[in-house]
Amino acid sequence: MAKIKLTKHELKKKKDALKMYRRYLPTLQLKKQQLQMEIRGVEARLSQLLVIKTDLESKLSSWIALFSDSGSLRDEQRHPLLEIVAISTSEGNIAGVNIPVFVKAEFRIQPYDFFSSPLWIDKALEIMKLILSVSAEFSVVERQKELLSIELRTTTQRVNLFEKVKIPETIGEIKKIGIYLGDQQTAQVVRGKISKKKVEEPSA
Repeated sequence: MAKIKLTKHELKKKKDALKMYRRYLPTLQLKKQQLQMEIRGVEARLSQLLVIKTDLESKLSSWIALFSDSGSLRDEQRHPLLEIVAISTSEGNIAGVNIPVFVKAEFRIQPYDFFSSPLWIDKALEIMKLILSVSAEFSVVERQKELLSIELRTTTQRVNLFEKVKIPETIGEIKKIGIYLGDQQTAQVVRGKISKKKVEEPSA
């Protein structure tokens, strides 16, 4: 702990600092609670997306063997018929944290021969688009969780700093300065009384 000045000016500074810590702490605690709540919401969305993806993949499972055998999901140059070309996001703000918000995934479908391709390919491509879109959203929501978790750690550290360090430390310093100034004032009164008594005593 740094050495403190035992003065009235320092006492005022410490009291002002204590007021500021006590005023700021509830805001930090509220922010911490809000971040915890938002992270739980994000985790719920991640779980929901996993369920949706699993359900879509189960619908697609009946065609998986056909994909691998026929190579029907590739064009003549062996390029995938379906691929994501862009993921669109907007910017949101939660408790002062800027986060990406999933908007949509944009796809490119290579031209294919409708007559020679299997009948199921259109349906399969649609389901694959949904799976890829869900996967894209999952990545964006994971990033949300990462950013919110970083802010939560920082906010928690600040709450702990105020609660466990700054406020107790400042209270101790105020007490120390107060005791010292009180002792000084008492000593000054005593010295004043002694001086007055000496003045009042008759000369020998």
